[in-house]
Amino acid sequence: MPPKPGSRALGIAASDAADRSQLCGAVVRADRVVDDLVFATCTIGGSDATAACCELWDRLARPDVQWVLIAGIAPAWFNLVDLAALADHTHRPVLAVSFEDSDGLAGSLREQFAGAALDRRLDVYRRLPPRSRLPVGDDTVFFRAVGIDTDAAAAVLRAFTPEGSGRPEPLRVARLAARAGRQQQLDPPEKTED
Repeated sequence: MPPKPGSRALGIAASDAADRSQLCGAVVRADRVVDDLVFATCTIGGSDATAACCELWDRLARPDVQWVLIAGIAPAWFNLVDLAALADHTHRPVLAVSFEDSDGLAGSLREQFAGAALDRRLDVYRRLPPRSRLPVGDDTVFFRAVGIDTDAAAAVLRAFTPEGSGRPEPLRVARLAARAGRQQQLDPPEKTED
């Protein structure tokens, strides 16, 4: 059964700066009304993205949110989000959405990391559920779902994706706000001459 118009999802997206990534959580209703925004940061190439997503959830304190949507699984240059840990923390289904087909991250992780840093990332990566392909209008999205079956997850994603958009509205809003927050907080200010 598709979500009702007043149903709410938390969309989480990131915008990277030099050493930190600005995360934004946007609570958006299925009828496209934005209800709330919250911000956190995580380190580029670190291992704190899951904790930052949990912090967003805690700071929101919104029991009316029914689903958590996250843009990708590796914001902030391979700072992987443990989807199962996020679902356990929020007690909500978590859907990680990406917008391009991919052969996966294992090869890239091996190229960029070694030792314990690689092992930690591969452990999180291997525990992820498989990706599913979902046509949405003229576009295709790819998603991983925890705490919800594939058909129900597809119904959620379709309900939150405006026709012609190809991107679920909670993720679109979170991405825009994360970019604006990064420009305000994390990017160095331009120097002007007096």
